[in-house]
Amino acid sequence: MTPHRTSLLRVLAATAALALIPAAGAQAAAAPSASTGGTANVKDQSATLSGSVNPRGSATTYFFQYGPTVAYGSATPPASAGAGTSAKRFTTPVGSLTPNTRYHVRIVARNAGGTALGGDRTFTTAKQPLGFTIAATPNPVLFGTTTTVAGTLTGTGGGNRQIVLQQRQFPYTTPFAQVGNPQVTGADGSFSFPGVVVGQNTQFRVQTDKAPTVTSPVVTAGAAVKVSTLTSTTRPRKGRSVRFSGHIYPARDGAQIGIQKLNSKKQWVTVAGTITRHSGGTTSKSSYAKSVKVSRGGSYRIYALIVDGNYVSNVGRTVVIHTR
Repeated sequence: MTPHRTSLLRVLAATAALALIPAAGAQAAAAPSASTGGTANVKDQSATLSGSVNPRGSATTYFFQYGPTVAYGSATPPASAGAGTSAKRFTTPVGSLTPNTRYHVRIVARNAGGTALGGDRTFTTAKQPLGFTIAATPNPVLFGTTTTVAGTLTGTGGGNRQIVLQQRQFPYTTPFAQVGNPQVTGADGSFSFPGVVVGQNTQFRVQTDKAPTVTSPVVTAGAAVKVSTLTSTTRPRKGRSVRFSGHIYPARDGAQIGIQKLNSKKQWVTVAGTITRHSGGTTSKSSYAKSVKVSRGGSYRIYALIVDGNYVSNVGRTVVIHTR
């Protein structure tokens, strides 16, 4: 190897070595600093977390860890804290929290220089206000039969609370009156009042019997009239009449009666009509009768339209008629 070539190789090696030496004044990235702040807007299921971060000159992200213990368990999505050189305050709202629960929280900041953990702080969510969900099942029910009024007393302290069922009947102008004996809600606030007789359209509600008094929304259970159906024949000659007759319980004199037939589109269509009349005597029923010319067989039923508010409309059984 010539002296000139050897000298050139030494220069190149020295240059490569110099490239590995940090330039004067160059320093590794500094880890950020982080401080957990107070919690604001604390409600039963939400809160706003806060904290401050100093990026110390490097691009930094931050997030909050929170949970019922110092193991946390939940975290907010990472967000940018910038690359400044002074502390800046950040806030993040969180939801889906458990009411009346103590939470731990801290802020975490990260950049190329490392990770900083803010101190652990705590806050307690507010109690969830008591409130009812309520429904009557089945609804409507056949006149004189029963329904079940059930639901849940939600909120903090809804379990093991004594409650009462109240009702009032149409026209709903009298005060609500208690029905049966008080009950105690389950540990989860659930309740059920089975076997409640619906003699006519009735409003129900549930109420706690001790302070703080909480009253449920009102649910209206309908009482559907009973419709009996008789026919003079189910095998008439084509073009002859079939006499439909029966009774409505309880008595609803002057109610509109529709004789309906099921068409090819599976829809019930009214083909004739009449009104009910009192059956006489002291019986609590109304009667109807109507003859209908039948040109083709099919499925028929009676529809009783009730509009007075005491009861709800209903249909009788389906009768299949075949023409000869």
